[in-house]
Amino acid sequence: MSIQLETQHLTGFIAPEEFESAAPQVKLAHELLHNGAGAGNDFIGWVNLPTDYDKEEFARIKAAAERVKKNTDVFVVIGIGGSYLGARAAIEFLKSNNYNTLKKDTPDIYFIGNSISSTALAEVLEMCEGKDVSINMISKSGTTTEPAIAFRVLRELLVKKYGKDGARERIFCTTDKGKGTLKHLADEEGYETFVVPDDVGGRYSVLTAVGLLPIAVAGADIDALMAGAAKAQKTYNNPDLKTNPCYQYAAARNMLYRKGKAIEILVSYEPCFALMNEWWKQLFGESEGKNNKGLFPASVVFSTDLHSMGQYIQQGRRTMFETTVLFDKPKKEIIIGNDPQNVDGLNFLEGKSMAYINEKAFEGTVLAHTDGGVPNVVVRVPDFSEDSLGQLIYFFEKACAVSGYMMGVNPFDQPGVESYKKNMFALLGKPGYEEQKDALEARLKK
Repeated sequence: MSIQLETQHLTGFIAPEEFESAAPQVKLAHELLHNGAGAGNDFIGWVNLPTDYDKEEFARIKAAAERVKKNTDVFVVIGIGGSYLGARAAIEFLKSNNYNTLKKDTPDIYFIGNSISSTALAEVLEMCEGKDVSINMISKSGTTTEPAIAFRVLRELLVKKYGKDGARERIFCTTDKGKGTLKHLADEEGYETFVVPDDVGGRYSVLTAVGLLPIAVAGADIDALMAGAAKAQKTYNNPDLKTNPCYQYAAARNMLYRKGKAIEILVSYEPCFALMNEWWKQLFGESEGKNNKGLFPASVVFSTDLHSMGQYIQQGRRTMFETTVLFDKPKKEIIIGNDPQNVDGLNFLEGKSMAYINEKAFEGTVLAHTDGGVPNVVVRVPDFSEDSLGQLIYFFEKACAVSGYMMGVNPFDQPGVESYKKNMFALLGKPGYEEQKDALEARLKK
């Protein structure tokens, strides 16, 4: 079973002949990507990653995950942006957004180093008290401020608790293959290392060791995850817009963008998809938001947000469209029973499943929103399996790359991210930033 795209809710917003006119642009974007002739071609290793990955390292990832599961109560993943979002999203998708509170035979997993909040770090340290702890530091360089601070604190905790030799067995570093501060430290201390590939950017890295180790520690089947991605790699390696749903999605969002839609809202009807929303927002926001271009990626979880954001979507400014991700089969099912007194008036739902009711909530919502002038694209996913997740990750990655080329931007760089870092370093007094420090402080005093 594979992912399906439904475009019937674009009727009245995009004419069929508009898809035909977009076909040459899609084909060109496909060729730029697959021929390595497009902007950012140093970072297209993810394209063939589902089939062309380091099998020896993959085996080491699975072995390390098994060791962690046997000797660890709390596994702390340290990283920011693409170094944590994909893994956390996958774990919540495959297991539960309540993963840490479930009864299970795998460790609790906490993600830290994605902010500079002392409270957040202190709370993770508290949750480590009296527990056996292992950590996975994920950073290409090892010097990114947020994760570097967390790693310094957590590494000190492990050395104090287990000694240097004991800590060595509980620290895993996912970093550059041969250079950088973190790689040097790991080699010096004897920490096991996994590779952040040079040709895969952070937001495209969930199917590398960056995401695979934490996902495996959670007990997910990473073989099936990669198999699903490989299936998508083969399916979407096809420049024909008529038969490629991934490219149809890329084309539709570009056509709506050119018609003045400035915001794309990713919609799910499952709470466990909330972190996938966040992963998707980074993927598209960081890839397309440059040169004063790009759709602004937002997200909601319905029906929850129908009672908050629903009002704006229904009757606010007509600057948005929705991409709804639906699942044909839920993880678990509940059937509505009978109440003899019918105090809540819900006996008309007797015998119906909550999945059925959820589907009707979608149908009612999509009709209301399209009537209100909000176009809708629907991505249908078979289930919540590793195979389906692998397909979905690759679907969005490929669509993002093709969409970015159609939009005329480099979908693989992020020059704007560096601006805040330089200002922060200067204001903190990092050596080499003295002139910028004085200038910035003078601006803040005005």
